Formats: sequence, structure tokens, C-alpha cells
Amino acid sequence: MRRSFRRSLRSLCIAVVALFGVAAAQPAAAFCLFNCSYTKTKHPIVLAHGLAGSEEYLGILDYWFGIENALEDGGANVFVTQVSPLNTPQARGEQLIDQIETILAVTGKTKVNLIGHSQGGLDIRYVAATRPDLVASVTTVGSPHKGADLADFLAAGYSGGGFTQAVLSGLGSFLEFALELLTGTSAPNDAVAALQSLTTASMATYNAQYPAGVPTTSCGSGAAVVNGIRNYSWSGTGVLTNALDLLDPGLGVTSLFYDQANDGLVDRCSSRFGSVIRDDYFMNHLDEVNQILGLVSIFESNPKTVFRAHANRLKNAGL
Repeated sequence: MRRSFRRSLRSLCIAVVALFGVAAAQPAAAFCLFNCSYTKTKHPIVLAHGLAGSEEYLGILDYWFGIENALEDGGANVFVTQVSPLNTPQARGEQLIDQIETILAVTGKTKVNLIGHSQGGLDIRYVAATRPDLVASVTTVGSPHKGADLADFLAAGYSGGGFTQAVLSGLGSFLEFALELLTGTSAPNDAVAALQSLTTASMATYNAQYPAGVPTTSCGSGAAVVNGIRNYSWSGTGVLTNALDLLDPGLGVTSLFYDQANDGLVDRCSSRFGSVIRDDYFMNHLDEVNQILGLVSIFESNPKTVFRAHANRLKNAGL
């Protein structure tokens, strides 16, 4: 209900902009008792989901579980975007640009702070490279900037032809169909293109074309500021972090495809981009967005706290 109301409100704001040519007022701040401006950034915060992601699943499970509210409680103006769950960073980035332009029309702002999880971090890099006029900062969370070993393994199986290619092709088609049902979006999906775009070789090409913020060494830090856009990243190296989380064992299996510390899908060196806040949180790939259902490690900073601290960092940087 809350999200349906938010969508209706934003649609109304867009109509007001179209009719009168003026920026609509920003949404009212969330209820807050203290630190009510802790996350109040100058520019709106835009959250971009990862591979197989969505704004929400079946209309009930938020991808950014509890994170949007945690940011809004401190005064942030937050927008959750929706692009093709399975496609290339370029295709998803173009979809994201359209949504950012709408967000700026609704808010009357000139730029946004982009935060992308997993492949979403690659999408927002594309936006920053092709439309830098829209972007104040880029923050990637658990994103495979140098590619993912699991993608290399699967892509090699697909290109090998025969039975393995047929199985992977069938699985891709099934995922495309299932995600359309789960996410309710008809945005174009291409599972094979998405997989191939995340390989080491494809990401090397991508980085050559869009190098801003990418470390030039195997496990270094990238440029903190490029073309006036600030770059940040963080990621985890935990895998089995909560015994109650039924998805942790699956990430335990996928972590075996990697030679170095990883979050189950992305290794720590591949995740490094711009100013690296941390690359070793005891979080797995889903913990980084407080999934599933907030079942994360009790021995590590809560993901919502990490996001709030980063919003405050952006605020203090005048962003």
C-alpha cells in the first residue's frame, strides 16, 4: 500500500510538472524523533538494483529491505528504480537515465547521488559516463568491476556448445519468464547478454570504455573524483553469516568458484572502485542490501547503518 501510494504521488507530481512547467514539491519527510537531518543530502539518492533485481518482488518484498526507510528517516529524499532484471549494463543504464530525468523533473533538483548494488553499480557507472550532468556521486556496493569468476565459468560452458549450452540457454529463458512474474516488469530481458557482460573479458572492455573510478591495479583504489563526480564503494567478504538465512548455503556453494575472499558472488578486489570505504564487511552478497528479510550477521554493522553513514558522508561532502 505504501509503495502504491508513492507511485501514485509521483505520477501526480509528473503530471503537475507537465501541465505547469514547474518543479513539484518534494515528498514529506518520514517520521523522525532524533537525528532527523542525518541523511539529508543536497541531491536525491537513487538506488539501482543488481542482476535479477527489482524494486520489489511480488509487490511485497523490497529489494532494498528496510534501507529506503532508514535513509528517509534521517531526511533523505530516496528513489528506488526498476530496470530490466537481466540485461547488459548499457541497456539497463539507458533505462536508468530515463528514470533519473523524471526524478529530477519531480524534485526540481539538478543532480542525483547514485547508489548501485551488484550489477547496478555497473549501470550507474554507465550513467555517470554518458550523462555526467545528471550525477553528483556514484557509489557501488558489491559490484564486479573486474568481472566475476562465476560468470566466467558459466559463460565458458555456454560458449562450449552441446548439452551445457542447451541447459544454460533453457535456464536463461526460464529466469527471464520467472522474473517477469516476480517483478511485474515487462522491460526487455536477455539472460545470455547479461551473463556475458559480467565476465572478466567483457568487464575489461567495459572498463576501457568507461574507466572513471576503476583501479588501474588489480586490487587498488580508483580516482575519488572524476569530472566533478565523487566515487565510492564498499563490499563484503562474509558468506555464511546467519544460520537462519536459507539462502546463505547457496552463496556458500558459489563462493567456491573464487580464489580470493568474496561475498559469494563478487571477490573483494573486483568490488573496489573510487574511494574504498571497506571491502571486508562480514556480509555476503545479499546481506549488502539487508537480505533476506534482514537476516544478517549480528557481529557486523547492520547494512542499514552502513547506508545511513554513507548518506551522512555525502551530506557532509555537500552532495
